[in-house]
Amino acid sequence: MNDTIQLNHALELNSGIKVHNRLFKSAMSEQLGDKHLNPKPELVELYRVWAEGGIGISVTGNVMVDRSALGEPRNVVLDQHSNLDMFRSWAKNGTQQNTQLWMQLNHPGKQVPAILSEVPVAPSAIPLTGGLEKGFNTPRALTEAEILEIIERFATSASLAKKTGFTGIQIHGAHGYLVSQFLSPRHNQRTDQWGGTPENRMRFVLEVYRAIREKVGNNFPVGIKLNSADFMKDGFTEDESMTVVKALDSAGIDLIEISGGTYESPSMMGANVKESTRRREAYFLEYAEQVRQHVSTRLVVTGGFRSAKAMTEALQSGATDMIGVARPMALQPDLPIRLINDPSYRIELPNPTTGIAAMDQMSMLGITWFEAQLQRIGKKQQPKPKLSSWFVVFQMFAGLGKHAFQKRRA
Repeated sequence: MNDTIQLNHALELNSGIKVHNRLFKSAMSEQLGDKHLNPKPELVELYRVWAEGGIGISVTGNVMVDRSALGEPRNVVLDQHSNLDMFRSWAKNGTQQNTQLWMQLNHPGKQVPAILSEVPVAPSAIPLTGGLEKGFNTPRALTEAEILEIIERFATSASLAKKTGFTGIQIHGAHGYLVSQFLSPRHNQRTDQWGGTPENRMRFVLEVYRAIREKVGNNFPVGIKLNSADFMKDGFTEDESMTVVKALDSAGIDLIEISGGTYESPSMMGANVKESTRRREAYFLEYAEQVRQHVSTRLVVTGGFRSAKAMTEALQSGATDMIGVARPMALQPDLPIRLINDPSYRIELPNPTTGIAAMDQMSMLGITWFEAQLQRIGKKQQPKPKLSSWFVVFQMFAGLGKHAFQKRRA
């Protein structure tokens, strides 16, 4: 317990970098990549607005490391073929007001809509379940040469992010993407050095981290978003997650953002959350309390926070060093300033619906409605809390065409 910690207090990371407050914008899907998979001007403007709004660390939506493996049609990719000037503009605007702008790097593995990949890749040739198999093709197992190539792609993208002015990297190791797939005994049933035992299953994430660290150096922050658990039968468990956390801590990682669930079991979106957890406003705080007993790495908890009071209590409990917020920033871009200036501040989020459950599910309205708010901000418009759900549905179908009916992720 530390009753003196406040949201506006600075934080120093292992790398020596200082963050000017304890508020952390977690990654969200923006869908603001252009046809060449470069950032659109709207993406640059969005992150400028968030930087001006007072956030301490701002993490981008997942930037893919391989343009042949996209999680969504309008992803951004950073590789040797990218327009680096657009990334420089993004970094310059997103680091205003001394904001830390970290690029989240990702490979989707088998979480690629069928329309984007006929045969995606994964640790093992195991399809997604829970209805997702209707929109995602069964993957083929990666060869060892391909695994090593993907590790190098992560490192190359990290090096380019640093070169273009981003101030940190976050590895996306949660929510059922490739790193998460390697960690899961449900999805990784390999018998070589990349699977089988828990030690072998975490080899991939450790090698990704080491490759990135070698490229960016010891004074450049590298963090990870990691599941506390998959919350699925035969999936990645809390005990296994704790082992990975300890290994990453020993390796020198700067910050661990704790999340949980996959798109087969979406706990990160509030599914199946206990009432006692809802009262604390933090879906994964109990797990963070356990992690804190074993590691010194800086921690972030994301998911469920809505009030300055609950955020401050979480910091003062010692369970987390930073507070992760995502969807609230889509409606209140200056949320950090409001939280810091008003200890009683609270934001309530709408639950967008067309009134037709099947339409809400088909359009993934819980994601696309918030994406529409991000796109408004990128166009220099104000967020619109009463934005019509039907308008969002029609806009999405018109903009994405046949892609619109594919499963989406955040």
